[in-house]
Amino acid sequence: MNWLTSYVRPKLQSLVGAKEIPDNLWEKCPSCGAMIYHRELEQNFRICPQCSHHMRLEPEKRLEMMFDNGTYTLIELPEVKEDPLHFSDLKDYSDRLKDARKKTKQKDAILVASGKMGGLNVVIGILNFAFMGGSMGTAVGESIIAAVELALLQDAALILIPASGGARMQEGILSLMQMARTTMAVRRLKEKGLPYFVILTDPTMGGVSASFAMLGDIAIAEPGALIGFAGARVIEQTIRASLPEGFQKAEYLMEHGMVDMVVDRRKIRQTIIQLTDMLRNPHPATAPIPFVPKN
Repeated sequence: MNWLTSYVRPKLQSLVGAKEIPDNLWEKCPSCGAMIYHRELEQNFRICPQCSHHMRLEPEKRLEMMFDNGTYTLIELPEVKEDPLHFSDLKDYSDRLKDARKKTKQKDAILVASGKMGGLNVVIGILNFAFMGGSMGTAVGESIIAAVELALLQDAALILIPASGGARMQEGILSLMQMARTTMAVRRLKEKGLPYFVILTDPTMGGVSASFAMLGDIAIAEPGALIGFAGARVIEQTIRASLPEGFQKAEYLMEHGMVDMVVDRRKIRQTIIQLTDMLRNPHPATAPIPFVPKN
């Protein structure tokens, strides 16, 4: 050890002060492998500037992106019985809930907010994949029903944004019942003629895709989103055949009629505003040309 490392460097560090360098300055794109500066990634709504891969976006940031001026009101979600089956596998379900709440600072896997988009009333429900894979249990089911009721009360469009692996296995049959309950809630919305949109993000699978997620008036998906019921490997093992390339991806589903639109995340807000205005105000912009019969 020489005098530069043992004496000079410590003296300089004590005078200047140690600078804290964050560990997350750069993030690697899971698609193309490009290293992206974190500020550039956040400013681009977590879309890779090299290959346009859409990474997962935090629910709060997505809500800010959707609502006018990033202003919205979170609604208080209904209370439900926690761990109704006293389920335990490698860890008690109650402990899994505590860990997920500590990690995400959320009560459960969904947030519901109301506000304005393009001056129009909207209610948005968004699932958080970081909370136990965005799985749908009784809390999520009750919250979606509450979102429907709020949309009916406010005469607002409803937008649901799933990111989920499906039903929550720790709640067994109670989680499967939410498929029917959310489907019936959406039916009430449609009977009132209110717009209902679903933005399918990566991933939308299992009981979520088999219920409310595929019932939108217009099904909009983000590029590259994985959408389906069972996983590709399970399907291949069942049918004993290889699946086409890109099977269950948003673009493949749009080509085969399961998805209406694949829209870049940066254009989704304006697309929803235009579609909502079109559905709420179906009258033509100009007066129709009168028909004059020939003599």
